[in-house]
Amino acid sequence: MIAVQVSLPSGATAELQVDRADHLSDLVAKARQAFGRHVVAMCTRTGHRLEQVALVADLGLRHEDVLTAVVMKQMVIYAARKYAFAAVKSDGSVVTWGDAEYGSDSSAVQAQLQGDVQQIYSNLYAFAALKSDGSVVTWGQAEHGGDSSAVQAQLQGDVQQICSTGDAFAAVKSDGSVVTWGYAEYGGDSSAVQTQLQGDVQQIYSNHYAFAALKSDSSVVTWGQAEHGGDSSAVQAQLQGDVQQIYSNHYAFAAVNSDGSVVTWGRAENGGDNSAVQAQLQGDVQQIHSAGDVFAAVKSDSSVVTWGQAEHGGDSSAVQAQLQGDVQQICSTDYAFAAVKSDGSVVTWGDAEHGGDSSAVQTQLQGDVQQIYSKVGAFAALKSDGSVVTWGQAEHGGDSSAVQTQLQGDVQQICSTEYAFAVVNSDGSVTTWGCAEYGGDSSAVQAQLQVDVQQIYSNHYAIAAVKSDGSVVTWGQAACGGDSSAVQALLKQ
Repeated sequence: MIAVQVSLPSGATAELQVDRADHLSDLVAKARQAFGRHVVAMCTRTGHRLEQVALVADLGLRHEDVLTAVVMKQMVIYAARKYAFAAVKSDGSVVTWGDAEYGSDSSAVQAQLQGDVQQIYSNLYAFAALKSDGSVVTWGQAEHGGDSSAVQAQLQGDVQQICSTGDAFAAVKSDGSVVTWGYAEYGGDSSAVQTQLQGDVQQIYSNHYAFAALKSDSSVVTWGQAEHGGDSSAVQAQLQGDVQQIYSNHYAFAAVNSDGSVVTWGRAENGGDNSAVQAQLQGDVQQIHSAGDVFAAVKSDSSVVTWGQAEHGGDSSAVQAQLQGDVQQICSTDYAFAAVKSDGSVVTWGDAEHGGDSSAVQTQLQGDVQQIYSKVGAFAALKSDGSVVTWGQAEHGGDSSAVQTQLQGDVQQICSTEYAFAVVNSDGSVTTWGCAEYGGDSSAVQAQLQVDVQQIYSNHYAIAAVKSDGSVVTWGQAACGGDSSAVQALLKQ
């Protein structure tokens, strides 16, 4: 048994006894009891966050070592991508609302969600909650991952990371093994490659239909729908080692090797075939961005190479001269791209209606753009003075003229549903625009959004705002989470 000094950021300290054979999660539990706060993690003096599933002995903790406890201060809200919300409260308990069929009804597992939840993951139809002891609790549409009973024995602890396709989940455990569940065809069944997933997996990536696991030897293992990236046999020789990072769009994958070369697989016309630009992808690629069915690679000289569906941004020849260097950031709708250059100017290409044509606002995009946000068919650019410029499908947020006077400065955060935007201003007020039904009209709750909003979250069809007093305000499609009246009492902290 050793004594560890644990402190809160506020300065409060406690000496806690822990056995070397205990997991760090046992120390976290003792810290919660000692401080009466929802401690979610432990950090070393240098700020390194320790894995809770690790043994105290393996972490090298010694008598009178000093650790800092990380406390959850504010509610965090997660979204099943389309239809529901799940909120983790400051005590680690979970509240859900929205469409019952898509994850808002967690009553069957509510006893397991009363505390200790650290993070929630989702796919289109279900949620998976990761608890502090590394166990996993799931709910939502059973066949799409809401029912994990077939693998529950493997999810009782030691889970480090969870990833999802549209219809399935994959969990990486502390020993590098992988557990999958959900819709078999879209990655829920990994039996064909299970021997390759018994250990050494470092990270899992996904698109809508398939998974790709990066192992410690830099090789890649894939499964799920074959056409959309689950079958990488055509390029397997190029994925046996040296892969550093994997990217995906809806239908394909792209891997960057240590020399900056790129390997692609999946649906050919949607980015899985990069042969037309392969000569430009032989090295020096630093990062890859994606739209729904297109990839855009940024090279070390800040130039951009694109491939995939031509009309959706795969063909950038019309603006190629502007993409030869100085590109700092790339953002996309489902059908177009926008690149921010080092001088803060913006270059766009792809489907004109969905944001590829920014000519109507180009004078406002000549400089000072700091960040670009997007959804299905529109872009919103945040400038250094806190003002916002929008373009793309007018009814889906590309036209912000009705609220433009409220977007002239002081915008701190931008959030979006599929068809609308919401911003938090420096005074804590919220401004919305876009499709009224999907969050663009917040007039019904505007009185509650005049001040003190700290963070906003969204799913495809609704928005949730967390205020400084811990209360939650929602709007948008009522059935998809815009109406939280049934759980308002549970949301009050």
